[in-house]
Amino acid sequence: MDINALERKKYPIGKFESPNAIQDDLFSSWVRSMETLPSRLEEVVSSISMDQLDSQYRPGSWTVRQVIHHLPDSHLNGYTRMKLALTEDNPTIKPYDENGWSLLTDVQTVDVQVSLDLLKNIHTRWIALIKGLNSAEMKRTFYHPANKVKVSVAEQVGLYAWHGEHHLSHIKAALEQDRSLTE
Repeated sequence: MDINALERKKYPIGKFESPNAIQDDLFSSWVRSMETLPSRLEEVVSSISMDQLDSQYRPGSWTVRQVIHHLPDSHLNGYTRMKLALTEDNPTIKPYDENGWSLLTDVQTVDVQVSLDLLKNIHTRWIALIKGLNSAEMKRTFYHPANKVKVSVAEQVGLYAWHGEHHLSHIKAALEQDRSLTE
């Protein structure tokens, strides 16, 4: 597989690029994406088999199971980071080892429905928080020491809207690839 094809499989919707200015319509589209992600994800995986949970979207990638469990892990961290930014002055957040988390026992043993429900509940709280933000709160920031960047609350919404779409695309690609192999 050539490097460009591998990169397209790794980033099926492209990499996240934060705009210089976040317009209201763009921000609203991010909120809609985040708000509908849990139900769209559940719809995509509602009728898959146990074997399909072990499908991969590219060689060496996480499985569908790992991606499903990763989403609430990551979004819980994102939600917490936003709350820290809203209540502290540019706090330094703690990065986490997402690959390490994807290998823990709970990812292999817990029914994915638990993570689908967790994602739905995290997003219910997170969307309520986001919809209540004022313009000053949207400009508040946290510092990400691993990436060496300051991230605004508004930018965090865009990043996690992208993140959800990114992994939903991975799951769809894995399931489509799995279907094409069995036909």
